[in-house]
Amino acid sequence: MSTDHGTLSAELWLRRFQPGPPDGPRLVLFPHAGGAASFFIPLAKAMAPVAEVLAVQYPGRQDRRLEPLHTSIAPLADALAEVISGLPDDRPLVLFGHSMGAIVAFEVIRRLAAAGGPRPALLVVSGRRAPSAQRDEAYHLLPEAAFVAEMATLGGTDPRVLAEPELLELILPPTRADYQAIETYVPDADAVISTPVVALIGDTDPRVTTAEAQLWHRHTTASLDLRQFPGGHFYLVERHAAVADTLAQLLAALSTEHRTF
Repeated sequence: MSTDHGTLSAELWLRRFQPGPPDGPRLVLFPHAGGAASFFIPLAKAMAPVAEVLAVQYPGRQDRRLEPLHTSIAPLADALAEVISGLPDDRPLVLFGHSMGAIVAFEVIRRLAAAGGPRPALLVVSGRRAPSAQRDEAYHLLPEAAFVAEMATLGGTDPRVLAEPELLELILPPTRADYQAIETYVPDADAVISTPVVALIGDTDPRVTTAEAQLWHRHTTASLDLRQFPGGHFYLVERHAAVADTLAQLLAALSTEHRTF
């Protein structure tokens, strides 16, 4: 199938950095605003012994830098739901999204359900408040200097990149487009999934409070498990080993359940 943004294929949208076990669960990783699939290389390597790990590559960055940018969540979720529905579904499927990626993954699950596609066994949302926990944010409208300062505050971008004009020129357009997408996102009134949710947050994250994360319970008819780690918005970089251990435990539990049927 072709669209204005190219062929909707796994090769276009998903990156496998190293092979995983043939009979393990499948873990799909969704990056944050401005992020790329390569952000998840350390996590993908850590999880490779227990899962097939696929990292999402959004248009407009790295090897997709010449493709048009998305400025809303819907087209990203539409495309990725189609891609994921084409993957083999004979193993447990887990979606993990950090920050903006959590909302994209959530909307992908809604689309999979509406189309009768595969039902993920688990959604792990990291560093993101619930869809109904709306804030009036418009960072994407800031002048360049202020926008760069905002990026630096969250700590997800190497300061050397922010200080290099040529590199900054490459990352600013997709990052601003992503900010626009997540800041203009408004969930449907019936934005509820039947997939269990595990919410991971940093205890000093300025973008999500414990109360805002707990509101994910409104968006699933299954369970919500909330876990906190020391750190800010990018706690998962600082607490890489602890996050990987948490995911491994969650995946091991799913694998055990899968083998009992």
